[in-house]
This record gives sequence, structure tokens and C-alpha cells, in this order.
Amino acid sequence: MDLTSLSPQVSVTPQLLPQEVAQLAKAGFKGIINNRPDDEAPNQPRSSEIEAEARRHGLVYRHIPIIPGKATEADVKAFAAAVRDAGGPVVAFCRTGNRSTQLFTAAKLG
Repeated sequence: MDLTSLSPQVSVTPQLLPQEVAQLAKAGFKGIINNRPDDEAPNQPRSSEIEAEARRHGLVYRHIPIIPGKATEADVKAFAAAVRDAGGPVVAFCRTGNRSTQLFTAAKLG
């Protein structure tokens, strides 16, 4: 897993796999934000798979799917709320981490 810290509260990574969730919980993360729509690629895990692992490890999970280049103000507000509601550091992800980084920047969380 290739984590990039954007602030003390938010890190981003490319596609997160269900088997990586336990590692995030052990590292002290409190939440996961999935910015990737289901079925964007044939080999990606479904949101529900990652959510199940997140809940199993006591992490808050939010799915805010963003089509590249089509984030709305509502998406930005949902991202900011997800960070705030997690109660600690979160990892946000999409295919490459770019959409998650753009949401972070738009939400002015840094």
C-alpha cells in the first residue's frame, strides 16, 4: 500500500484492497473514504467488500464515488463531513489517489 499523507488527518492511496484494511486499523486510522465508483474496472473490489472489512476492524467507512472530473460541491462537503465524523485520521482512495487528493484540496482541509 502506497500511502501519501496530505495532513495529520488525511492520507490518500491508490485502490485499497480488503486485505489491507487490518493494516490501516493497526496503524491507527479511524476511517476509510472510498472515492471510486463500483465497476470502474473489472478487477477492482466492490465497495461493500471493503466496507465489511472496515466495519469488522472498527473503522468508519464512507463511499463517495466520483467520476473523474465530475466532483460536485455536494461531494466536497460529503468528503469534509466524512473526515470530520471519523474521529481521527482517515485514508481516502480512488484508482490513483488523484480524485481523493482533489476532494481534500477543494474541502480546504490542509
